[in-house]
Amino acid sequence: MRRWMLTPILSAIFAMAAGAQATRDFLTADEVDQVRLAQDPNDRLKLYLHFARQRLELVKQLLSKDKPGRSAMIHSTLEDYTKIIEAIDTVADDALRRRLEIDTGISAVVKGQKELLAALEKIEQSKPKDLARYEFALQQAIETTRDSLEMSQEDLKTRARSVLEREARERREREALMQPKELEEKRAQEKKEAEQKKKVPTLRRKGETPK
Repeated sequence: MRRWMLTPILSAIFAMAAGAQATRDFLTADEVDQVRLAQDPNDRLKLYLHFARQRLELVKQLLSKDKPGRSAMIHSTLEDYTKIIEAIDTVADDALRRRLEIDTGISAVVKGQKELLAALEKIEQSKPKDLARYEFALQQAIETTRDSLEMSQEDLKTRARSVLEREARERREREALMQPKELEEKRAQEKKEAEQKKKVPTLRRKGETPK
């Protein structure tokens, strides 16, 4: 069951490696569609976690067979894994910024990332003979997973405050680089958008009053 699920991913990565593309998508087209359909942040967090597990399972499969070119495949897969973990952090921060509940998603992420981190550290400790060719990618995967796990274990209210504070700081820094006219137009647009959000939608025609 697991083998046929991983086959499309393996094929896609082989194709990208063969093309020697400088920029690669870290998700397959099918995975992108799945993410698009998962509108609830809890579902999206669990989906990214599932993708991360698939990538790590693929690394294990590659390590189990000493075949030519496997080190390049492992390197690419670990890079994709790292980007998926970063995507988990992005989804969580965005949800907190929008004041959405993500308790169930984060709970799943914490449990899953502990398992992923342990598996990655086990690979590092096993010291595969071609480790030098993807050691940096493996270390990045471990560090990113460890950092993400620490954030996921943080109190959500505290993390939400940090996200909002960071966003406000970055906004001030961007505004400091703007010309006065650009800043005035930006704030006018923000005011207009805020007013539109406050308007209560109605099905009444113009001029119609409630009976």
